[in-house]
Amino acid sequence: MKIAIAGGSGFIGEPLVRRLLARGDDVAVLSRNPAKVRAGRGVAWDGKTQGGWADEVATADAVINLAGENIADGRWTDERKRRLVASRLDATRALVEALRRAPQRSRVYVNASAIGFYGDRGDEELDERASRGDGFLAQLVEQWEAAAREAEPLARVVLVRFGVVLAPDGGALQKLLIPFKLGAGGPIGSGNQWMSWVDRDDAVRLIVWAVDTPVARGVYNATASEPVRNRDFARALGRALHRPALVPTPAFALRLAFGQMADEALLAGQRVLPAHALREGFAFEHASLDAALARML
Repeated sequence: MKIAIAGGSGFIGEPLVRRLLARGDDVAVLSRNPAKVRAGRGVAWDGKTQGGWADEVATADAVINLAGENIADGRWTDERKRRLVASRLDATRALVEALRRAPQRSRVYVNASAIGFYGDRGDEELDERASRGDGFLAQLVEQWEAAAREAEPLARVVLVRFGVVLAPDGGALQKLLIPFKLGAGGPIGSGNQWMSWVDRDDAVRLIVWAVDTPVARGVYNATASEPVRNRDFARALGRALHRPALVPTPAFALRLAFGQMADEALLAGQRVLPAHALREGFAFEHASLDAALARML
């Protein structure tokens, strides 16, 4: 299978590329710096304008879009919000435009999304049928998904709403390891907020399943079937590292450091369930947080 991936050298993208290469797929990785692509064929693109890369997309059997600036890398200034939106919408619109070069081709288009769509919903159980929530993240995800749905006349479209993706070499878990190893880890704020997590291996497997499964279409939550409260996540991580997990990070300190980002990305919670994937036969191999953390660490 010929596959083109935007964001294929990132935290989720590179393990995905390696999995696809291992099974014999031809994988083109769209990158602003193709010389630094470590897995797959590096192909130059700028994430917004058409160019030679577009032929790779137009002739692919599967196109996967994981491109977008990291949400949690700092305070959301007005300029940073603009970049967060543009990095997603520009890349998505460019990919859809490239698909129009071969409108009759049979293909699948998988676009990353996020459970930030649901907003801060307390204890409410949320599956893919739940409505959009409030806040910047919810609005951003709604715009992102709308841009991806422009590909529906051109491809079978799958939108993967990622929860907190866990692996020790990046993402949220990597940031938490140092304080927890030093015995200074603990819950964030009250610790009462729900944390919908997923093992990175399962996140990668879900993307591959979406590519390979002809009936897969629409929105899928990429979250383990057992979300936990933040305080319980902290305790589980402490157990995995054989360290205490008793030092909370005060909400006021997070708001002081990160502003709106703290309220929406750190102190907010969503109790998200992967109902669509489970209904269509996808099996999460790492549904238990304790077992997943023990395996990783």
